Amino acid sequence: MIVIALILSVLVGVFLGKYFGGQQKFAKNLLVMSAGFLITICINEVFPEIYGSGEHNVGIFVIAGVLLQMLLESLTKGFEHGHFHHHAEDEHILPLALIVGLFVHAFIEGIPLAQEKEVFSPYLTGILFHNLPISFVLGSFLARSKTFSPKFWLVVLIFALASPLGMWIGHYFNPEHKIYFLAVVAGIFLHISSVIIFESNKNHKMDWSKIIFVVLGIALAMLGHLTHDHHH
Repeated sequence: MIVIALILSVLVGVFLGKYFGGQQKFAKNLLVMSAGFLITICINEVFPEIYGSGEHNVGIFVIAGVLLQMLLESLTKGFEHGHFHHHAEDEHILPLALIVGLFVHAFIEGIPLAQEKEVFSPYLTGILFHNLPISFVLGSFLARSKTFSPKFWLVVLIFALASPLGMWIGHYFNPEHKIYFLAVVAGIFLHISSVIIFESNKNHKMDWSKIIFVVLGIALAMLGHLTHDHHH
């Protein structure tokens, strides 16, 4: 069930990007809303689990996640933030570095899922919501193309299977180590959501639409948080 949800989140995002990718405002709003959702999941769900574990120096792994994401962005060039116009002279060919960066990013996110006991945990919903805008940007590469090429489908398949593969590999790790992988992912989430939310507004003017979509993302995450607490 978790694997199907992970793959579907990528496919839905790709098709949305394919048919709505030309609408940059739609893409921006989706990204901003997902950032609000992601940072709320981090603060309400992931951080309490990490720091409530009693593991010493777990914060170092959060910082490592932030630094790892900075390194990955040297490969992806900010693809996760919607910066997809820098990548290739041929808009239908994705650079190998970008594919590697996205794979590593999604693979690491999948590892803690191996020890998740709930079908739709807050952490999983965070990944699903996070996958949508990234795969939306992926689909946007074909916004001006009439067909899905085999090479493009290969890239989509690699990205869609990265988190499930990470989840599968995660079963071979000691369950006690889950908290460290979760801390690394928390750092990744924190960096991505912060960059999207706090990117400089044009002429440093107040961007009310950005604030509204951040609040919408936060509200969705809070609704899930309250529902999750109610069931426990």
